[in-house]
Amino acid sequence: METEIPALLRARESVGAERFTFHSARMRMKHVTRAELAAMDADSGRCALELSDARVDVMGYACLVAIMAMGQGYHRVSRARLEAIAAENGALAPVVTSAGALVDALHAMGARRVAVVAPYMRPLTELVVAYIRNEGIAVVDYRALEIQDNLAVAAHDPMQLPGIVRTMDTGGVDAVVLSACVQMPSLAAVPMAEAVTGKPVVTAAIATTWAMLRALDVETRVPGGGRLLSGAY
Repeated sequence: METEIPALLRARESVGAERFTFHSARMRMKHVTRAELAAMDADSGRCALELSDARVDVMGYACLVAIMAMGQGYHRVSRARLEAIAAENGALAPVVTSAGALVDALHAMGARRVAVVAPYMRPLTELVVAYIRNEGIAVVDYRALEIQDNLAVAAHDPMQLPGIVRTMDTGGVDAVVLSACVQMPSLAAVPMAEAVTGKPVVTAAIATTWAMLRALDVETRVPGGGRLLSGAY
């Protein structure tokens, strides 16, 4: 959230007149487990309140699995709750969740069948897969990298991702989700993964940026953002 999304916004500035400021509030989480994810989500209201003090124009909840682990369709519940908190503080702003953004982006691209790479342990990855399927998108193949430590997720080498995707069944998919996690870096590997698969490649960070730009009514054309940020959607 604090690296790739700002990088994409800076890239947007290179082709548009908009200028962005970036503000963040943190929910604590060290290990990617259901218990810590639930505690993290319970703290999201505090973060929304703090950010609303800055009168931001859009908020992004950037933990995909924290939303998806709370139950199918929860991104809609979370968005409404956090927007209400901001509104009560006199600073109504649209809320984008990375979970909802990924689902919306895949639908916008017409992607009915996808392959997914996630850093989570297998049980959490299966929750993510089930969540995506519940939104009407078939997950043909997926890989769980089984990294539990949150800092280790952030330290994962993105250049390993194209090789991982190469071992997956992507022949019949409409798109590849290279990183179903905003924490796992992937932006630098997107062009390589698109070359390997011949398919559109999207990540949680790219989808979140796309959704935030749409909420701001800004053109969704960002160099280096893959097919989704080509301006076509």
